[in-house]
Amino acid sequence: MFARPAPLPFTRSSSGFASRIFRYHPSSTASQSSRFVTPALNAVRARGMSLFSSSAGATSGAAASLALSTAGVAATTLHPGIRKLMKDLDDLAPRFFLKHGQIDILKTPDEFYTVLKQKIASAKKRVFLATLYIGTTEHELIDVLRTALLNNPELKVFLLTDALRGTREAPNPSSASLMAKLVAEFGDRVEVRLFHTPNLRGMKKAMIPQRINEGWGLQHMKLYGFDDEIILSGANLSHDYFTNRQDRYFLFRSADITNYYKRIYDAVGSLSYALYSDDSQRGFRLSWPSTNPAPEPTKRALKFVKLATRILTPLIRSSHTDTSGELGLEDASTVTVLYPVSQFTPLLSPNTSTESPAVQHLLDALKTDHFSWTFTAGYFNIHPVYRDKLLSSVPREGTIITAAPEANGFYKSAGISGYLPPAYTALAMDFVKEVVRRHKSDKIHLLEWQNGVLNQPGGWTYHAKGIWISPPEADPSQEKPCITVIGSSNFTRRSHALDLESNVIIITRDEELRSKMYDEIQHLKQFTREMKEESFKSDDRRVGWGVKAALAVLGGML
Repeated sequence: MFARPAPLPFTRSSSGFASRIFRYHPSSTASQSSRFVTPALNAVRARGMSLFSSSAGATSGAAASLALSTAGVAATTLHPGIRKLMKDLDDLAPRFFLKHGQIDILKTPDEFYTVLKQKIASAKKRVFLATLYIGTTEHELIDVLRTALLNNPELKVFLLTDALRGTREAPNPSSASLMAKLVAEFGDRVEVRLFHTPNLRGMKKAMIPQRINEGWGLQHMKLYGFDDEIILSGANLSHDYFTNRQDRYFLFRSADITNYYKRIYDAVGSLSYALYSDDSQRGFRLSWPSTNPAPEPTKRALKFVKLATRILTPLIRSSHTDTSGELGLEDASTVTVLYPVSQFTPLLSPNTSTESPAVQHLLDALKTDHFSWTFTAGYFNIHPVYRDKLLSSVPREGTIITAAPEANGFYKSAGISGYLPPAYTALAMDFVKEVVRRHKSDKIHLLEWQNGVLNQPGGWTYHAKGIWISPPEADPSQEKPCITVIGSSNFTRRSHALDLESNVIIITRDEELRSKMYDEIQHLKQFTREMKEESFKSDDRRVGWGVKAALAVLGGML
C-alpha cells in the first residue's frame, strides 16, 4: 500500500550550509553518506575561503591547498556566488551528501535501457518506476519485471504513470493494459497507480478529446528506483527512449536519496487512481482506493488540493525545527551535496513548490563573476523568467542546446502537434535576436542538435534537459561544471504551472564527477551547429503568422 511518507531523519538550522550547521538525530538509521563531514572545509572556512574560487590570494590559496590536500581532493575553493547559492538552497529544499563514486552518468539511450534492465533483474526488495507512460509495445520491459518477480519472492514492484497519457490508446492496447497484466499475475506484489490532474474535471473533462486533454497537466516525473539505487532522468519508458531519443540519465548509489524519492513517489501515488486488471475490452479499470488520504481530484478538486498540500509540503521543503547537537566534521570523503527540488503546482495551495525558486537562485548566480553555463531543453519554450535571467547573465561563455526541427519528436506529426516545431523555431529566433540586441553575441550562443531526420533511417530525436554551471578559471580550457540540474523538467511555463516535475541540483568538488559532467556536455554538443540571426532566414525556417498566433494563445501548455 502507499503509506503517508515518514518525516526525514535530518533537520537543519536556518543559518545554512555555509556555516556547517547540519544537524543529525542520533536515533536516525540513515547512513553516513548523508553527513557532510569534511575537516578541510572547516579549515577553509576558518580562513574566510570557500570551494571553486579562482580569486584567493597567495597566502590563502596555499592554506586552501594544504587543507584540501588533507581531504584528498583538488585544491580549489568555494566561489562566493556558490556559497550564497548553497545558503539559499539550504533554506528552500532538503539536502543530502554523497561521497566519491556514488554518482554515475549514463550517456546513451541503449546504455540507459541496459542498466535499467540490469537493475530491475538484480533488485531484491523493491522496484519503483515513476514515468509519464510505458510504451504500448514494451513487452520486453514487462517481461524483465515479470522475471524479476519470479526470481525474487520478496520483491515488490510499484509503477506510477499519468492517467491521461497512460490510457490514451484505450480500448486498444495501452500503457495501462500492459501494466494490468502484471497486476493480474502477481496480485498485491505489483501496485500500479495512475495520477490524474485536478485541473481537468467536469465539462472540460467530458468535452475535450483524448491527447488534447493532456494539455491540462500530467504526471511528468521520471524516477527509476531499485532497492537502494535510483536513476533520475528525463526519459520515459518506451522504444525511442531506449534506442534513438537522446536524453540524460544519472544513477545515484545512495539509500538516503532513493528512500527520499520513494517517499515522493508514495505521496503522489497515494493521490492517484489504482489500476486493476479486468476482462473488458480495455483490459483494466481504475478505482479510487478508500485508503487514499484525499477525495478524487475530478470530483472534489479543492479538498483534494488542500490535503495534497498538507502531504507534499513537508516532503519538498527544508525543515528548520532543529533541537539536536551539531554534527562533528570528521569524514573527509564527502564531496557532493544534493538538493532535490520538485514542481507540484497543481497539487499545492499555497504553491510551495521548490523547483522554480531553486532554478531562479541558480540563474541569479550567473549575474556576476563570469560563470560559464550550458542550458538545454528539447522544447525551446523557456519560462520567461528563466529566459530573462539567462539573457541578463554575464558569462565567460553561455550555451543553449535545443532540438532542430528534424530532431523534434513532433516533426511532421499529424494534427495540431505538427505546428510545434515551427513554434519552437519562432521562439529560438526571438531569443537569438534578443542576444544580438543586448550585444552579447560573443558570449551567448544557441546550438541546434540534429542527428539525422526523425522517421528516416538513422534519425534521432533530442529530449535532453538540464543546466550546468562552471566557475571561472584563470585558464578557461580548465573550466568544468561543478553544478548541474538533472530531472524531468523542461523549464517551460507548462513545467512550472501544469505538470508534476522532480529534479535534483548537484553541487560537487569531486574532480572525477566534474570531468564526467564536462564529458556529458561534449557528448551532447557533438551533433550541434550554432544558429545565428541569418540562420533563421532560410525558406525552411520561415514561420507563418498562424503559428505565431497559436503560440501566443497556447504557449502556456507547451
